[in-house]
Amino acid sequence: MLHFVLLIACAVAIYLSCEWFVNAVEWLGERLNVGRMAVGTILAAFGTALPESVVTLVAVTTGATPEAKNIGVGAAMGGPLALATVAYGVTGAMLLLQRRKRRAAAPADAPLGTERDMRRLAKDQTWFLPVFVVKVALGLVAFAFKPVLGLAFFAVYAVYFWREIRGDHEEDDEGVELEPLKFQPRAASPATWAVVAQTLVTLVVIFFASQLFVHQLDAIGPMLGLSASVTALLLSPIATELPEIMNAVIWVRQGKTKLALANISGAMMIQATVPSGLGLLFTSWHFDSALLWSGVITMAAIGYLLLTMRAHKLTAGRLAVAAGFYVVFGLGLIPILA
Repeated sequence: MLHFVLLIACAVAIYLSCEWFVNAVEWLGERLNVGRMAVGTILAAFGTALPESVVTLVAVTTGATPEAKNIGVGAAMGGPLALATVAYGVTGAMLLLQRRKRRAAAPADAPLGTERDMRRLAKDQTWFLPVFVVKVALGLVAFAFKPVLGLAFFAVYAVYFWREIRGDHEEDDEGVELEPLKFQPRAASPATWAVVAQTLVTLVVIFFASQLFVHQLDAIGPMLGLSASVTALLLSPIATELPEIMNAVIWVRQGKTKLALANISGAMMIQATVPSGLGLLFTSWHFDSALLWSGVITMAAIGYLLLTMRAHKLTAGRLAVAAGFYVVFGLGLIPILA
């Protein structure tokens, strides 16, 4: 019973911390004078993905056995999978709920934004997909200089980072009015130190609450009759990506759909490059059937989203369908782990 109580307490702590984090990171973006979309793709994504990258770094550099190091490889594959399926799916479901509550809002089958918005979202997926394909392909082959290619993944993210930060501010038409900073609720323009302090404090809480959440899942899995492998591949990725999912939920609730989607796509770019680069540098980066299956499902989910975005047919309902790919992944694991 204690594990279930702690699980719920951690989820609540992560949600509340994310609410304070998105509040702080929007002010941080204003202080750094970056575009609104970059707040989601870079600042928010970097903040919530940093703890997971640190966990991967620790696993691949300090693991005493190949099995211990492979935990980092699993995290590098599980993160993008959870984001491409569950995170997008939850965001779509939240949009559907919001539109039902607001009778005057656009119908459920209305596209999520203008054609220009769809091109912008599709561009992120176009960056992600080829990087991820290379990442999976490298897990199927072995050659002497493969570890050196880890540096190439860092370089790709550096280019993506620079493109986002240097991007124009034409997209600053959504959510221009910032809510008061939680640390200084009465200040029309909060102090920079307060913005930075709130950002760092919430990140620390998110990091430790997320780690405790994962540990509770590891304990609850066997209680539910799930093997350690199933827990690690099916439940843990959702737990580690919970901050990104919570951020998206909060921004959708606030009516900032672009930021919600940008946060997920930006986090996916980090997960496709930084943990992968670390894995290539410090492990053999060799995939078993389960890891390969996760890669196939991730590519299928992104392919589906990319096609709907390019056709300007991405709706809240079609976005929610992305979660179905995670169900397919779970069903496919049954014969693989049997």
